Amino acid sequence: MGWLDRVDDQVDALKKARALQEVSRSTEAYAILERVLRTTSAPHARADALVQRLSALINLGRTAEYTRAIEEASAAVRDLAEPYLHGHLNALAALAAHHQGALDRCVTHLVRSARALGAVDDPDRDTAWGWHDLAMAYSYLSFHGYALGAIERARQLGNAAGIPEETFAAPGIRLRNAVALDHTGDGDGCLRVLRDIATDLDRFIATGTADRLRPSSLAAYGYAGVRRAALGDVVETVGGADPARLLGHGADSARARDMRQLGQVCLAIADGRPIEAVTRLGSVQVSAETLGAAEPARLRSIALGRAGDHAGAHRADRLAFRLAAQRHDRLRDVYIDGIAARIDHEEMRREAARFEGEALTDPLTGLPNRRRLERYIAAVVARGERVVIGVCDLDGFKAVNTRHGHHSGDLVLQRIAGVINRVMRRGDFVARYGGDEFVVVLPGAGMTEAAEVARRIDAAIRTEDWESLVPGTPVGVSIGFSEVAPGGPGQRDALGAAFEAADREMLRAKNRPRSA
Repeated sequence: MGWLDRVDDQVDALKKARALQEVSRSTEAYAILERVLRTTSAPHARADALVQRLSALINLGRTAEYTRAIEEASAAVRDLAEPYLHGHLNALAALAAHHQGALDRCVTHLVRSARALGAVDDPDRDTAWGWHDLAMAYSYLSFHGYALGAIERARQLGNAAGIPEETFAAPGIRLRNAVALDHTGDGDGCLRVLRDIATDLDRFIATGTADRLRPSSLAAYGYAGVRRAALGDVVETVGGADPARLLGHGADSARARDMRQLGQVCLAIADGRPIEAVTRLGSVQVSAETLGAAEPARLRSIALGRAGDHAGAHRADRLAFRLAAQRHDRLRDVYIDGIAARIDHEEMRREAARFEGEALTDPLTGLPNRRRLERYIAAVVARGERVVIGVCDLDGFKAVNTRHGHHSGDLVLQRIAGVINRVMRRGDFVARYGGDEFVVVLPGAGMTEAAEVARRIDAAIRTEDWESLVPGTPVGVSIGFSEVAPGGPGQRDALGAAFEAADREMLRAKNRPRSA
Protein backbone atom coordinates (compact mmCIF):
# COMPACT_ATOMS: atom_id res chain seq x y z
CA MET A 1 0.00 0.00 0.00
CA GLY A 2 1.49 3.34 -1.07
CA TRP A 3 1.20 6.69 0.66
CA LEU A 4 -1.70 8.03 -1.41
CA ASP A 5 -3.70 4.88 -0.65
CA ARG A 6 -3.86 6.15 2.93
CA VAL A 7 -5.20 9.56 1.87
CA ASP A 8 -8.98 9.55 2.03
CA ASP A 9 -9.89 13.06 0.83
CA GLN A 10 -9.20 15.12 -2.31
CA VAL A 11 -6.83 12.53 -3.75
CA ASP A 12 -7.47 13.65 -7.34
CA ALA A 13 -6.53 17.24 -6.52
CA LEU A 14 -3.34 16.12 -4.77
CA LYS A 15 -2.41 13.90 -7.72
CA LYS A 16 -3.00 16.80 -10.12
CA ALA A 17 -0.76 19.07 -8.04
CA ARG A 18 1.94 16.41 -8.16
CA ALA A 19 1.68 16.10 -11.93
CA LEU A 20 1.92 19.87 -12.36
CA GLN A 21 5.05 20.09 -10.22
CA GLU A 22 6.64 17.26 -12.22
CA VAL A 23 6.39 19.44 -15.34
CA SER A 24 7.60 22.63 -13.57
CA ARG A 25 4.16 24.27 -13.29
CA SER A 26 4.45 24.98 -9.58
CA THR A 27 2.38 28.17 -9.63
CA GLU A 28 -0.70 26.22 -10.75
CA ALA A 29 0.08 23.43 -8.31
CA TYR A 30 0.34 25.93 -5.46
CA ALA A 31 -3.14 27.30 -6.21
CA ILE A 32 -4.64 23.79 -6.13
CA LEU A 33 -2.89 22.98 -2.85
CA GLU A 34 -4.18 26.17 -1.23
CA ARG A 35 -7.73 25.16 -2.20
CA VAL A 36 -7.22 21.72 -0.69
CA LEU A 37 -5.98 23.21 2.56
CA ARG A 38 -8.99 25.53 2.76
CA THR A 39 -11.48 22.73 2.24
CA THR A 40 -10.17 19.63 4.02
CA SER A 41 -9.69 18.67 7.63
CA ALA A 42 -8.53 15.10 6.89
CA PRO A 43 -5.07 14.69 8.56
CA HIS A 44 -3.48 12.69 5.73
CA ALA A 45 -4.74 15.01 3.01
CA ARG A 46 -3.61 18.11 4.89
CA ALA A 47 -0.17 16.62 5.54
CA ASP A 48 0.31 15.74 1.88
CA ALA A 49 -0.87 19.16 0.73
CA LEU A 50 1.42 20.98 3.15
CA VAL A 51 4.49 18.97 2.09
CA GLN A 52 3.64 19.54 -1.58
CA ARG A 53 3.12 23.25 -0.91
CA LEU A 54 6.62 23.48 0.60
CA SER A 55 7.96 21.81 -2.55
CA ALA A 56 6.16 24.36 -4.73
CA LEU A 57 7.53 27.28 -2.72
CA ILE A 58 11.07 25.94 -3.09
CA ASN A 59 10.58 25.42 -6.84
CA LEU A 60 9.33 28.99 -7.14
CA GLY A 61 12.14 30.41 -4.99
CA ARG A 62 9.75 32.12 -2.54
CA THR A 63 12.29 32.04 0.26
CA ALA A 64 10.49 34.39 2.66
CA GLU A 65 7.75 31.78 3.06
CA TYR A 66 10.00 28.77 3.79
CA THR A 67 10.08 28.95 7.58
CA ARG A 68 6.32 29.13 8.11
CA ALA A 69 5.69 26.43 5.49
CA ILE A 70 8.15 24.06 7.18
CA GLU A 71 6.59 24.67 10.59
CA GLU A 72 3.07 23.98 9.30
CA ALA A 73 4.13 20.87 7.38
CA SER A 74 6.12 19.53 10.32
CA ALA A 75 3.18 19.96 12.68
CA ALA A 76 0.92 18.06 10.27
CA VAL A 77 3.39 15.23 9.64
CA ARG A 78 4.66 14.80 13.21
CA ASP A 79 1.95 12.40 14.42
CA LEU A 80 1.64 10.38 11.20
CA ALA A 81 3.63 7.15 11.22
CA GLU A 82 4.47 7.35 7.53
CA PRO A 83 8.21 7.12 6.71
CA TYR A 84 7.76 8.39 3.13
CA LEU A 85 6.16 11.63 4.29
CA HIS A 86 8.84 12.25 6.93
CA GLY A 87 11.56 11.50 4.38
CA HIS A 88 10.13 13.82 1.75
CA LEU A 89 9.56 16.64 4.22
CA ASN A 90 13.11 16.40 5.57
CA ALA A 91 14.58 16.49 2.05
CA LEU A 92 12.71 19.70 1.31
CA ALA A 93 13.52 21.19 4.73
CA ALA A 94 17.22 20.55 4.05
CA LEU A 95 17.09 22.76 0.97
CA ALA A 96 15.33 25.52 2.88
CA ALA A 97 17.74 25.32 5.83
CA HIS A 98 20.76 25.58 3.52
CA HIS A 99 19.32 28.68 1.86
CA GLN A 100 18.95 30.17 5.35
CA GLY A 101 22.59 29.39 6.16
CA ALA A 102 21.77 26.81 8.84
CA LEU A 103 24.24 24.09 7.82
CA ASP A 104 23.85 22.03 11.01
CA ARG A 105 20.07 21.92 10.64
CA CYS A 106 20.36 21.30 6.91
CA VAL A 107 22.56 18.22 7.24
CA THR A 108 20.42 16.89 10.08
CA HIS A 109 17.43 17.01 7.73
CA LEU A 110 19.41 15.17 5.02
CA VAL A 111 20.34 12.34 7.36
CA ARG A 112 16.80 12.03 8.72
CA SER A 113 15.39 12.03 5.19
CA ALA A 114 17.62 9.17 4.01
CA ARG A 115 16.77 7.12 7.08
CA ALA A 116 13.03 7.69 6.81
CA LEU A 117 12.91 6.85 3.09
CA GLY A 118 15.05 3.78 3.69
CA ALA A 119 12.53 2.59 6.29
CA VAL A 120 9.54 2.56 3.89
CA ASP A 121 8.15 -1.01 3.97
CA ASP A 122 6.40 -0.94 0.61
CA PRO A 123 8.21 1.54 -1.68
CA ASP A 124 6.01 2.95 -4.44
CA ARG A 125 5.88 5.82 -6.93
CA ASP A 126 5.79 8.43 -4.17
CA THR A 127 8.79 6.91 -2.41
CA ALA A 128 10.70 7.10 -5.69
CA TRP A 129 9.92 10.81 -5.88
CA GLY A 130 11.03 11.20 -2.29
CA TRP A 131 14.44 9.73 -3.18
CA HIS A 132 14.53 11.98 -6.26
CA ASP A 133 14.00 15.09 -4.15
CA LEU A 134 16.59 13.92 -1.63
CA ALA A 135 19.05 13.43 -4.51
CA MET A 136 18.35 16.98 -5.66
CA ALA A 137 18.87 18.30 -2.15
CA TYR A 138 22.23 16.52 -1.90
CA SER A 139 23.22 17.85 -5.31
CA TYR A 140 22.28 21.47 -4.65
CA LEU A 141 24.32 21.28 -1.44
CA SER A 142 27.37 19.86 -3.30
CA PHE A 143 27.15 16.33 -1.86
CA HIS A 144 27.69 14.88 -5.32
CA GLY A 145 28.48 11.30 -4.28
CA TYR A 146 25.40 11.10 -2.04
CA ALA A 147 23.29 12.64 -4.82
CA LEU A 148 24.32 10.01 -7.36
CA GLY A 149 23.50 7.22 -4.90
CA ALA A 150 20.07 8.68 -4.07
CA ILE A 151 19.07 9.23 -7.72
CA GLU A 152 20.05 5.64 -8.54
CA ARG A 153 17.72 4.50 -5.74
CA ALA A 154 14.98 6.71 -7.22
CA ARG A 155 15.52 5.12 -10.65
CA GLN A 156 15.29 1.60 -9.23
CA LEU A 157 12.04 2.30 -7.39
CA GLY A 158 10.70 4.30 -10.33
CA ASN A 159 11.35 1.45 -12.71
CA ALA A 160 9.49 -0.96 -10.40
CA ALA A 161 6.57 1.51 -10.23
CA GLY A 162 6.40 1.95 -14.00
CA ILE A 163 7.92 5.46 -14.11
CA PRO A 164 9.77 5.99 -17.43
CA GLU A 165 13.56 6.10 -17.25
CA GLU A 166 13.59 9.62 -18.69
CA THR A 167 11.67 10.99 -15.70
CA PHE A 168 14.63 10.44 -13.39
CA ALA A 169 17.36 11.25 -15.94
CA ALA A 170 18.40 14.06 -13.57
CA PRO A 171 21.07 15.69 -15.77
CA GLY A 172 21.22 18.54 -13.28
CA ILE A 173 22.97 16.30 -10.75
CA ARG A 174 25.81 15.46 -13.13
CA LEU A 175 25.85 19.04 -14.42
CA ARG A 176 26.54 20.37 -10.92
CA ASN A 177 29.22 17.70 -10.51
CA ALA A 178 30.80 18.79 -13.82
CA VAL A 179 30.97 22.50 -13.03
CA ALA A 180 32.29 21.70 -9.54
CA LEU A 181 35.24 19.96 -11.22
CA ASP A 182 35.84 23.04 -13.36
CA HIS A 183 35.65 25.34 -10.34
CA THR A 184 38.56 23.47 -8.75
CA GLY A 185 40.74 23.46 -11.86
CA ASP A 186 39.78 20.16 -13.52
CA GLY A 187 38.52 21.50 -16.85
CA ASP A 188 39.19 18.20 -18.63
CA GLY A 189 37.15 16.28 -16.07
CA CYS A 190 34.36 18.82 -16.44
CA LEU A 191 34.27 18.36 -20.22
CA ARG A 192 34.20 14.58 -19.89
CA VAL A 193 31.11 14.72 -17.68
CA LEU A 194 29.41 17.33 -19.90
CA ARG A 195 30.00 15.14 -22.97
CA ASP A 196 28.51 12.16 -21.11
CA ILE A 197 25.42 14.25 -20.40
CA ALA A 198 25.16 15.09 -24.12
CA THR A 199 25.46 11.40 -24.99
CA ASP A 200 22.51 10.60 -22.74
CA LEU A 201 20.39 13.27 -24.43
CA ASP A 202 21.36 11.91 -27.87
CA ARG A 203 20.23 8.45 -26.73
CA PHE A 204 16.83 9.74 -25.63
CA ILE A 205 16.43 11.54 -28.96
CA ALA A 206 17.44 8.43 -30.90
CA THR A 207 14.89 6.27 -29.05
CA GLY A 208 12.12 8.82 -29.47
CA THR A 209 11.67 9.33 -25.72
CA ALA A 210 13.11 12.86 -25.38
CA ASP A 211 9.60 14.33 -25.33
CA ARG A 212 9.07 12.57 -21.98
CA LEU A 213 11.97 14.41 -20.33
CA ARG A 214 10.96 16.82 -17.58
CA PRO A 215 11.15 20.55 -18.51
CA SER A 216 13.73 21.16 -15.79
CA SER A 217 15.85 18.33 -17.24
CA LEU A 218 15.69 19.92 -20.70
CA ALA A 219 16.97 23.20 -19.24
CA ALA A 220 19.87 21.34 -17.59
CA TYR A 221 20.73 19.60 -20.89
CA GLY A 222 20.70 23.02 -22.53
CA TYR A 223 23.05 24.52 -19.98
CA ALA A 224 25.40 21.53 -20.25
CA GLY A 225 25.64 22.22 -23.98
CA VAL A 226 26.32 25.95 -23.77
CA ARG A 227 28.77 25.41 -20.92
CA ARG A 228 30.77 23.05 -23.15
CA ALA A 229 30.73 25.68 -25.88
CA ALA A 230 31.99 28.33 -23.43
CA LEU A 231 34.95 26.05 -22.66
CA GLY A 232 35.75 25.88 -26.37
CA ASP A 233 34.26 22.46 -27.10
CA VAL A 234 32.52 21.89 -30.44
CA VAL A 235 28.83 21.22 -29.75
CA GLU A 236 26.88 19.44 -32.48
CA THR A 237 23.11 19.76 -32.54
CA VAL A 238 21.40 16.38 -32.90
CA GLY A 239 17.74 16.03 -33.86
CA GLY A 240 16.94 19.66 -33.22
CA ALA A 241 18.28 19.61 -29.65
CA ASP A 242 19.75 23.09 -29.86
CA PRO A 243 21.20 23.99 -26.42
CA ALA A 244 20.02 27.59 -26.69
CA ARG A 245 16.47 26.39 -27.35
CA LEU A 246 16.59 23.84 -24.55
CA LEU A 247 17.45 26.63 -22.10
CA GLY A 248 13.97 28.03 -22.69
CA HIS A 249 12.36 25.07 -20.93
CA GLY A 250 11.75 24.81 -17.20
CA ALA A 251 8.57 26.88 -16.93
CA ASP A 252 8.41 28.63 -13.54
CA SER A 253 11.31 26.77 -11.91
CA ALA A 254 13.68 29.15 -10.11
CA ARG A 255 16.62 26.88 -10.94
CA ALA A 256 15.72 26.93 -14.66
CA ARG A 257 15.59 30.75 -14.54
CA ASP A 258 19.08 30.78 -13.08
CA MET A 259 20.36 28.47 -15.84
CA ARG A 260 18.76 30.65 -18.51
CA GLN A 261 20.54 33.72 -17.19
CA LEU A 262 23.95 32.05 -16.91
CA GLY A 263 23.31 30.23 -20.18
CA GLN A 264 23.12 33.55 -22.01
CA VAL A 265 26.53 34.41 -20.55
CA CYS A 266 27.93 31.11 -21.86
CA LEU A 267 26.45 31.77 -25.32
CA ALA A 268 28.04 35.23 -25.43
CA ILE A 269 31.43 33.69 -24.59
CA ALA A 270 31.02 30.93 -27.17
CA ASP A 271 29.98 33.46 -29.85
CA GLY A 272 33.08 35.60 -29.30
CA ARG A 273 31.36 38.35 -27.31
CA PRO A 274 33.28 38.19 -23.99
CA ILE A 275 32.70 41.83 -23.00
CA GLU A 276 28.95 41.30 -23.35
CA ALA A 277 29.32 38.20 -21.18
CA VAL A 278 31.09 40.20 -18.45
CA THR A 279 28.41 42.90 -18.64
CA ARG A 280 25.65 40.30 -18.30
CA LEU A 281 27.35 38.81 -15.26
CA GLY A 282 27.20 42.21 -13.59
CA SER A 283 23.42 42.14 -13.62
CA VAL A 284 22.47 38.47 -13.06
CA GLN A 285 21.24 37.32 -9.67
CA VAL A 286 21.29 33.56 -9.25
CA SER A 287 21.10 31.22 -6.28
CA ALA A 288 24.37 29.66 -5.15
CA GLU A 289 22.53 26.33 -4.94
CA THR A 290 21.73 26.12 -8.66
CA LEU A 291 25.24 25.60 -10.01
CA GLY A 292 27.47 26.40 -7.05
CA ALA A 293 28.54 29.73 -5.62
CA ALA A 294 31.66 29.70 -7.81
CA GLU A 295 29.93 29.48 -11.22
CA PRO A 296 29.54 33.24 -11.92
CA ALA A 297 33.17 33.87 -10.92
CA ARG A 298 34.38 31.00 -13.13
CA LEU A 299 32.39 32.29 -16.12
CA ARG A 300 33.83 35.77 -15.51
CA SER A 301 37.32 34.26 -15.58
CA ILE A 302 36.64 32.51 -18.91
CA ALA A 303 35.18 35.68 -20.42
CA LEU A 304 38.03 37.91 -19.25
CA GLY A 305 40.55 35.40 -20.58
CA ARG A 306 38.86 35.49 -24.01
CA ALA A 307 38.92 39.31 -23.87
CA GLY A 308 42.67 39.30 -23.23
CA ASP A 309 42.49 40.51 -19.61
CA HIS A 310 44.59 37.68 -18.21
CA ALA A 311 45.27 39.38 -14.86
CA GLY A 312 41.53 39.87 -14.32
CA ALA A 313 40.87 36.30 -15.42
CA HIS A 314 43.41 35.04 -12.88
CA ARG A 315 41.80 37.02 -10.06
CA ALA A 316 38.34 35.73 -10.98
CA ASP A 317 39.65 32.17 -11.17
CA ARG A 318 41.20 32.46 -7.71
CA LEU A 319 37.88 33.69 -6.35
CA ALA A 320 36.05 30.78 -7.99
CA PHE A 321 38.52 28.33 -6.47
CA ARG A 322 38.11 29.82 -2.98
CA LEU A 323 34.32 29.69 -3.22
CA ALA A 324 34.45 26.09 -4.43
CA ALA A 325 36.83 25.09 -1.63
CA GLN A 326 34.25 26.18 0.92
CA ARG A 327 31.91 23.49 -0.42
CA HIS A 328 34.43 20.68 -0.61
CA ASP A 329 32.67 17.32 -0.46
CA ARG A 330 35.10 15.68 1.93
CA LEU A 331 34.48 18.25 4.65
CA ARG A 332 30.74 17.96 4.12
CA ASP A 333 30.98 14.14 4.29
CA VAL A 334 32.66 14.45 7.69
CA TYR A 335 29.88 16.79 8.77
CA ILE A 336 27.24 14.27 7.67
CA ASP A 337 29.02 11.48 9.55
CA GLY A 338 29.08 13.66 12.67
CA ILE A 339 25.39 14.50 12.44
CA ALA A 340 24.54 10.84 11.79
CA ALA A 341 26.51 9.84 14.87
CA ARG A 342 24.69 12.44 16.93
CA ILE A 343 21.32 11.15 15.74
CA ASP A 344 22.43 7.61 16.63
CA HIS A 345 23.30 8.76 20.13
CA GLU A 346 20.01 10.59 20.48
CA GLU A 347 18.16 7.42 19.52
CA MET A 348 20.27 5.39 21.97
CA ARG A 349 19.44 7.89 24.68
CA ARG A 350 15.71 7.72 23.96
CA GLU A 351 15.83 3.91 23.99
CA ALA A 352 17.67 3.90 27.31
CA ALA A 353 15.18 6.38 28.74
CA ARG A 354 12.32 4.00 27.92
CA PHE A 355 13.73 1.34 30.22
CA GLU A 356 15.76 3.09 32.86
CA GLY A 357 15.03 6.80 32.66
CA GLU A 358 17.30 9.59 31.52
CA ALA A 359 18.63 9.93 35.06
CA LEU A 360 20.93 6.96 34.33
CA THR A 361 22.05 7.93 30.81
CA ASP A 362 24.43 10.61 29.55
CA PRO A 363 22.36 12.67 27.07
CA LEU A 364 25.30 13.55 24.78
CA THR A 365 26.94 10.16 24.22
CA GLY A 366 24.11 7.78 25.10
CA LEU A 367 26.47 5.97 27.51
CA PRO A 368 25.60 5.13 31.11
CA ASN A 369 26.29 8.08 33.40
CA ARG A 370 28.05 8.27 36.77
CA ARG A 371 25.00 7.19 38.78
CA ARG A 372 24.44 4.10 36.68
CA LEU A 373 28.19 3.32 36.82
CA GLU A 374 28.16 3.38 40.61
CA ARG A 375 25.15 1.06 40.74
CA TYR A 376 26.81 -1.35 38.34
CA ILE A 377 30.08 -1.56 40.26
CA ALA A 378 28.25 -1.85 43.57
CA ALA A 379 26.34 -4.85 42.22
CA VAL A 380 29.53 -6.49 40.90
CA VAL A 381 31.43 -5.93 44.13
CA ALA A 382 28.48 -7.17 46.21
CA ARG A 383 28.61 -10.44 44.28
CA GLY A 384 32.29 -10.76 45.23
CA GLU A 385 33.47 -10.70 41.63
CA ARG A 386 36.93 -9.63 40.58
CA VAL A 387 36.79 -6.32 38.67
CA VAL A 388 39.20 -3.68 37.30
CA ILE A 389 38.21 -0.05 36.84
CA GLY A 390 39.87 2.28 34.32
CA VAL A 391 39.81 6.07 34.01
CA CYS A 392 40.22 7.52 30.48
CA ASP A 393 40.90 11.26 30.18
CA LEU A 394 41.19 12.99 26.81
CA ASP A 395 44.36 14.83 25.80
CA GLY A 396 43.94 18.02 23.77
CA PHE A 397 40.22 18.39 24.42
CA LYS A 398 40.48 21.93 25.80
CA ALA A 399 42.16 23.01 22.57
CA VAL A 400 39.30 21.45 20.57
CA ASN A 401 36.72 23.61 22.35
CA THR A 402 38.91 26.71 22.16
CA ARG A 403 39.77 26.46 18.46
CA HIS A 404 36.69 24.80 16.99
CA GLY A 405 33.86 25.50 19.42
CA HIS A 406 31.72 23.36 21.69
CA HIS A 407 29.76 21.79 18.83
CA SER A 408 32.97 20.21 17.51
CA GLY A 409 33.84 19.25 21.09
CA ASP A 410 30.53 17.39 21.38
CA LEU A 411 31.24 15.54 18.12
CA VAL A 412 34.67 14.51 19.45
CA LEU A 413 33.13 13.18 22.68
CA GLN A 414 30.54 11.21 20.73
CA ARG A 415 33.19 9.70 18.48
CA ILE A 416 35.40 8.84 21.48
CA ALA A 417 32.45 7.08 23.09
CA GLY A 418 31.96 5.04 19.92
CA VAL A 419 35.66 4.20 19.62
CA ILE A 420 35.95 2.97 23.21
CA ASN A 421 32.77 0.91 22.89
CA ARG A 422 34.09 -0.66 19.70
CA VAL A 423 37.32 -2.03 21.19
CA MET A 424 36.03 -3.29 24.53
CA ARG A 425 35.61 -6.98 25.29
CA ARG A 426 32.18 -8.55 25.42
CA GLY A 427 30.63 -7.92 28.82
CA ASP A 428 32.77 -4.84 29.65
CA PHE A 429 31.03 -1.69 30.84
CA VAL A 430 31.70 1.87 29.57
CA ALA A 431 30.34 5.07 31.11
CA ARG A 432 30.85 8.79 30.74
CA TYR A 433 31.94 10.00 34.17
CA GLY A 434 31.78 13.71 33.34
CA GLY A 435 33.43 16.31 31.10
CA ASP A 436 36.01 14.58 28.91
CA GLU A 437 36.44 11.67 31.33
CA PHE A 438 35.23 8.13 30.63
CA VAL A 439 35.31 5.09 32.90
CA VAL A 440 35.61 1.47 31.78
CA VAL A 441 34.87 -1.52 34.00
CA LEU A 442 36.34 -4.94 33.25
CA PRO A 443 34.52 -7.68 35.21
CA GLY A 444 36.48 -10.87 35.82
CA ALA A 445 39.72 -9.25 34.67
CA GLY A 446 43.08 -8.52 36.21
CA MET A 447 45.75 -5.93 35.47
CA THR A 448 47.20 -7.98 32.60
CA GLU A 449 43.90 -7.88 30.73
CA ALA A 450 43.52 -4.22 31.65
CA ALA A 451 46.88 -3.37 30.03
CA GLU A 452 45.73 -5.00 26.77
CA VAL A 453 42.43 -3.06 26.83
CA ALA A 454 44.36 0.17 27.45
CA ARG A 455 46.59 -0.57 24.47
CA ARG A 456 43.58 -1.18 22.21
CA ILE A 457 41.83 2.03 23.30
CA ASP A 458 44.98 4.11 22.78
CA ALA A 459 45.68 2.57 19.36
CA ALA A 460 42.09 3.04 18.17
CA ILE A 461 42.01 6.69 19.19
CA ARG A 462 45.40 7.35 17.60
CA THR A 463 44.22 5.96 14.26
CA GLU A 464 41.02 8.03 14.12
CA ASP A 465 40.99 10.80 11.48
CA TRP A 466 40.86 13.73 13.88
CA GLU A 467 42.38 16.03 11.26
CA SER A 468 39.17 15.92 9.21
CA LEU A 469 36.94 16.61 12.20
CA VAL A 470 39.07 19.15 14.11
CA PRO A 471 41.95 20.22 11.80
CA GLY A 472 45.21 21.05 13.54
CA THR A 473 44.05 19.74 16.92
CA PRO A 474 45.23 16.19 17.67
CA VAL A 475 43.21 14.18 20.18
CA GLY A 476 44.66 11.51 22.45
CA VAL A 477 43.84 9.68 25.67
CA SER A 478 45.53 8.96 28.99
CA ILE A 479 44.40 5.82 30.83
CA GLY A 480 44.90 4.48 34.34
CA PHE A 481 43.61 1.19 35.77
CA SER A 482 43.17 -0.15 39.29
CA GLU A 483 41.65 -3.32 40.72
CA VAL A 484 38.56 -2.99 42.96
CA ALA A 485 38.93 -5.02 46.14
CA PRO A 486 35.76 -7.10 46.75
CA GLY A 487 36.25 -7.15 50.51
CA GLY A 488 37.23 -4.30 52.82
CA PRO A 489 35.30 -1.69 54.76
CA GLY A 490 32.42 -1.47 52.29
CA GLN A 491 31.42 -1.28 48.68
CA ARG A 492 31.47 2.51 48.39
CA ASP A 493 34.90 2.69 50.02
CA ALA A 494 36.20 -0.03 47.70
CA LEU A 495 34.98 1.83 44.65
CA GLY A 496 36.34 5.16 45.91
CA ALA A 497 39.79 3.73 46.68
CA ALA A 498 40.01 2.00 43.32
CA PHE A 499 38.84 5.07 41.46
CA GLU A 500 41.43 7.26 43.19
CA ALA A 501 44.17 4.77 42.37
CA ALA A 502 43.10 4.59 38.72
CA ASP A 503 42.92 8.38 38.58
CA ARG A 504 46.50 8.63 39.88
CA GLU A 505 47.67 6.13 37.25
CA MET A 506 45.90 8.14 34.59
CA LEU A 507 47.69 11.34 35.69
CA ARG A 508 51.02 9.53 35.61
CA ALA A 509 50.25 8.39 32.06
CA LYS A 510 49.32 11.94 31.07
CA ASN A 511 52.63 13.29 32.36
CA ARG A 512 54.68 10.51 30.82
CA PRO A 513 56.61 11.50 27.66
CA ARG A 514 54.85 10.29 24.49
CA SER A 515 56.53 8.74 21.49
CA ALA A 516 55.88 10.47 18.21
